Amino acid sequence: MPNVTSHAPGSFCWVELATTDQAEAKRFYQSLFGWDAADQSIGPDETYTFFKQAGQDAAAGYRLRPDQKGVPPHWQVYVRVTSADDAASRAKELGGTVLAPPFDVFDAGRMAVLQDPSGAVLAVWEARRSPGLGVVDEPGAFCWAELMANDLARSATFYTSLFGWGSKDDPRYVEWTLGGRSIGGMIQIQKEWGEVPPHWLAYFQVADCDRSVEKAKGMGAKVAMGPQDFPGVGRIALLHDPQGAQFYVIKLTGVGH
Repeated sequence: MPNVTSHAPGSFCWVELATTDQAEAKRFYQSLFGWDAADQSIGPDETYTFFKQAGQDAAAGYRLRPDQKGVPPHWQVYVRVTSADDAASRAKELGGTVLAPPFDVFDAGRMAVLQDPSGAVLAVWEARRSPGLGVVDEPGAFCWAELMANDLARSATFYTSLFGWGSKDDPRYVEWTLGGRSIGGMIQIQKEWGEVPPHWLAYFQVADCDRSVEKAKGMGAKVAMGPQDFPGVGRIALLHDPQGAQFYVIKLTGVGH
């Protein structure tokens, strides 16, 4: 697939790991997905890791800071917006919370961290020098984002109003659409899952789901679900990396997601 040089407003454009052990996380994901890693200093004793695939940005990661005490390791998704300031203001109007007000990230872009009315967190990105991910939708790359929600109707209203998404409704699964193309999904949190807060999860495409799961397990990951076949979609597994961050791997067998 050609290198990605831009992302349309409303599309997922970046995915970022917040972890408690940056060095170990680098080793894990480099081995699992075949990524290279390039570190950039962002302050005293702090680095930001760019994960690369064939020289293109595939993801990023950083170590959780002391002021983020209590925040568990996680993957955070970013949505491309025309204006981070406008998106933050609109999110507040829609009942969301601005966790990190809009700020410049050097000359790369401008961002804000938002929390939807149910508590799920994601970031918005106003691109300047950096458009975002340089590779998507191929093995070893991000391909889908999914919201675990406890109020589908309320979440649908928030996100369709904020980003202009459409939605394909199904009793079991909602697909987010942009320009007629499916870009992500939303699923109802079930009572039998226990105390699961609303949150976003990232999917990474792999060539072989079972092999990837076995490799991840051998490096200390835990399997939360799967591998499991979803007809017309693919074979999927939900993993916890060695530090606890959740993510999906998927071997696509159908068109689209």
